[in-house]
Amino acid sequence: MSLPTAASGALFERARAVTPGGVNSPVRAFNAVGGTPRFIRSANGAWLTDVDGNDYVDLICSWGPMLLGHAHPEVQAAVAAAVARGTSYGAPTEPEVDLAEEIVARTPVERVRFVSSGTEATMSAIRLARGFTGRDVIVKFAGCYHGHVDSLLASAGSGLATFAVPGTPGVPESSTALTLVLPYNDRAAVEKVFAEHGDRIACLITEAAPGNMGVVPPEPGFNAFLAETCTRHGALFVSDEVMTGFRASKLGQWGLDGAVEGWRPDLMTFGKVMGGGFPAAAFGGRADVMSRLAPEGPVYQAGTLSGNPIATTAGLTTLRLATDEVYAHIGAAADTIKTAASDALSKAGVAHTVQATGTMFSVFFAEGTVRDFGDASRTDGAAYAAFFHAMLDSGVYLPPSAYEAWFLSSAHDDRAVQTVLDALPGAARAAAAAQAPELETR
Repeated sequence: MSLPTAASGALFERARAVTPGGVNSPVRAFNAVGGTPRFIRSANGAWLTDVDGNDYVDLICSWGPMLLGHAHPEVQAAVAAAVARGTSYGAPTEPEVDLAEEIVARTPVERVRFVSSGTEATMSAIRLARGFTGRDVIVKFAGCYHGHVDSLLASAGSGLATFAVPGTPGVPESSTALTLVLPYNDRAAVEKVFAEHGDRIACLITEAAPGNMGVVPPEPGFNAFLAETCTRHGALFVSDEVMTGFRASKLGQWGLDGAVEGWRPDLMTFGKVMGGGFPAAAFGGRADVMSRLAPEGPVYQAGTLSGNPIATTAGLTTLRLATDEVYAHIGAAADTIKTAASDALSKAGVAHTVQATGTMFSVFFAEGTVRDFGDASRTDGAAYAAFFHAMLDSGVYLPPSAYEAWFLSSAHDDRAVQTVLDALPGAARAAAAAQAPELETR
């Protein structure tokens, strides 16, 4: 296990005295991998610098938003100009209209409402679906994480999977009683639940391509099947692209398979990349559904900082700079690292599977294709922890959880990629050594 840096260790002690667990989002605490989290002082391009001055190649990219890398000069300049005009007005602004037009132009949605977090986006989409259909039941998939909304924490992935928490105290049973949870990629289970409860189901919500139990792509035609099933039963199909939107591809996961397979969601949620590193998210969809929102309709939703001019400026600038060349560069760098990681682990004799959707990918420390949360749960946490710390010691910052996606940016140049490649063989050997005691007892 890597030793904590002096300043990070001191800051962590201070933080634990005033913040639960010393962090403001659970996975950051390193509980799943052991050790002390690194406190970051600055970031530039593909690199993070901690409070002790150590540099790391960043393979988290703020959990997805930093598509162009950190401190991109054109994004910084646009944000600085926006800040100079004021930071929040509580009134409509031009940047929010510009960003809404950009999202509508790229995706199947016809109208968009901005919020400040992915959790707000999914929560609001669920409320709108219930208000539009007059039904109460929602359907989700085990391992899909849609934010910390009470009704959606049933069998969620992400941090809940990392900490082996099946639900969470503080969520009344009544909040999840109307949530039906199914295995991902299981058409028979979907058919069965709609046959039994179809006239009560307001919506089915799914990650367009799950990334919160590791990357688990939808099987060919699965999203199209979900959309058709919902339509047949009068329910809404909610495609959650908070993670994949404008990250998996220029048009998100919908651009990878929806445009080809012909499925169109009734509602979509967005976040991360569309905020350019600022707290911003959105939900949108069919005009007739979105028109049920206040002030046009009776379904209430509001937010003081929704459509914030700084966040929408950052997001708009990021999307406008996200050219085909940007995605081609990220895809090539991701392919290089995926191949090298698999080669290193194979050479060290470590069971693993690498899975991807667009530019997003993850490494499961388990054999065989991962098609649902049950498969993902077979990953070897001890081997991943050893791998993680060996990479950290070699200057590469991975997700401190075996259940998260790896992200790159257009700033990951030859030097950054080579740093990752150089670190992989030693990390693979560390993972093999972590597996050895378990293997000896079999």
